[in-house]
Amino acid sequence: MLRRLLKGIHFPLVFSVLGLAAVGLLFIYSASFRDAGDYEAKQLFWIILGLVVLIGVPFIGYRSFLSISFLFYILTLILLVLVDFFGNRHLGAQRWLEFGPVAIQPSEFAKLGALLAVVNFLGSHHPWEGQTKTVSIAVLLLAIPFFLIVKQPDLGTALLFIPMSIVMLYLWGVRKRFLVGVFGALALAVPVTWGFLKGYQKKRLLVFLDPNLDPLGSGYTALQAKIAVGSGGLWGKGYLSGTQSQLHFVPEHHTDFIFCVIGEEWGFLGSLLVLCLYGFLFHSIFLIMQHTTDVKAKMLCGGVLALFAAHILINVGMTFGLMPIAGVPLPLVSYGGSSFLMNCMALGLVLSVYRERSIF
Repeated sequence: MLRRLLKGIHFPLVFSVLGLAAVGLLFIYSASFRDAGDYEAKQLFWIILGLVVLIGVPFIGYRSFLSISFLFYILTLILLVLVDFFGNRHLGAQRWLEFGPVAIQPSEFAKLGALLAVVNFLGSHHPWEGQTKTVSIAVLLLAIPFFLIVKQPDLGTALLFIPMSIVMLYLWGVRKRFLVGVFGALALAVPVTWGFLKGYQKKRLLVFLDPNLDPLGSGYTALQAKIAVGSGGLWGKGYLSGTQSQLHFVPEHHTDFIFCVIGEEWGFLGSLLVLCLYGFLFHSIFLIMQHTTDVKAKMLCGGVLALFAAHILINVGMTFGLMPIAGVPLPLVSYGGSSFLMNCMALGLVLSVYRERSIF
């Protein structure tokens, strides 16, 4: 029984999660030990709960989650609507629902809900049977949570739906002309979207091009983030010794900008170590995706991989000034219960794909 249990666990993926969670806990403490928030203790609770989810989900099986995917999808939409009426506002955005001492971010679970619903829908239709109608419905399923999240406003999280949807459609077998059409529509939508952006969002994009336009306002975070990472050099200043982060020059340094703390205290080599852990995680997901013959499982793994890759690209990119500041956390590392639980649930579904193939 023990051998059968261990056979269904993909240890490289689990070790990657444990490594990233440990790094996250270390630097959440480093970023906040001078404060009174006890963020590291709270994060430890979410890590333990997340690991239970990570190991537990494979025993339920991804097929069971797909069977209730539309129910889960509708539940996440209801939560997104409730945020608009009862959500807690923070830094100009209304993204959280409070249930007593616990606050959840529905947009995190909406990503997984949309992923499961689209995988289940596309996987139930053959790509050679009326692609126009099938793709249109799939895009609609993604568009509803997309616009509800944009309304919060949380443009950064909403944009994560785009690479996730493209990868799922590609793995499903969509015709190339549809993908070309998607990219063309996105390109044409850029100038139109500008008129719908809020003032602070326009300012973020302009400051991304030139942070010195508003060095003490919108450009402040971008400039301080680059200073923090650059000051770390090759080896870093040492754990708990980062001046930019410890003196709070970098805002939100325990959440969205935790990579600044890593870069400043562990330097280039420490940052490279964290990115290698992500690379190891990506490789594990890719291998599991490559060795399954179930199209739903393949789309599920590909969607999760695209979601994680986009998260890291945006988060690390905005730290180095290569991406606009979008308020996207670093998966498994940044402080946040909703994010950690969603990531563990998504990776648990990937482990479920591996477990099914290994045991059966």
